[in-house]
Amino acid sequence: MIRRIVLVSLLALATVPLYAATYTLEPDYTQGVFRWSHLGFSNPAAQFAQGEGTLEFDQADPTKSSVRVTIPLSSLNTGVPALDEHFRSADFFETAKFPTATFKSTRVEKGAAVDHLKVTGDLSLHGVIKPVTLDVTVTKVGSNPRTSLSTVGFDATTTLKRSDFGLGKFVPQVSDEIQMHITSQAVEAKAYAEYLKAQASQKK
Repeated sequence: MIRRIVLVSLLALATVPLYAATYTLEPDYTQGVFRWSHLGFSNPAAQFAQGEGTLEFDQADPTKSSVRVTIPLSSLNTGVPALDEHFRSADFFETAKFPTATFKSTRVEKGAAVDHLKVTGDLSLHGVIKPVTLDVTVTKVGSNPRTSLSTVGFDATTTLKRSDFGLGKFVPQVSDEIQMHITSQAVEAKAYAEYLKAQASQKK
């Protein structure tokens, strides 16, 4: 029995690093939703997805962690085709000129509760770079039961002023403040690269 407990403990340590490790964000599980007030009558939302990036995560001391992510703005989707087209135009995101948004953390601090962090970084959007602070919850750290890969998941929220990024058309009728919720999961980078390579080989 003791031998079995030791073996299980060693396997757990092997699959869930307790030190700083490099993770790759999974695009299929990296997405966000932002919401605004429209004339005070409704609160529409839009979604962006397929974010790519790298997470340096230290489970023992998360304040030593860092993250960098790139979001393709072509993924922007409101569910209303005409509005999607308007958002991509020169009135708003100008996606032909500025096809991506990027976030690069500069500081990670402990939050008010366990597994809560405040992540400050530079958001580059529409040709403007501004500091933004995300309220982050680390939702789970462990081995993915489907892939057996070491995985970390997190949610983040923040409030932005779109006028700060040159996106202030129709303010104040349409709210300047944007409520944003982001969710993502990231996989230990080396193991994930091998996993993707194996998956690609199986499809040939």
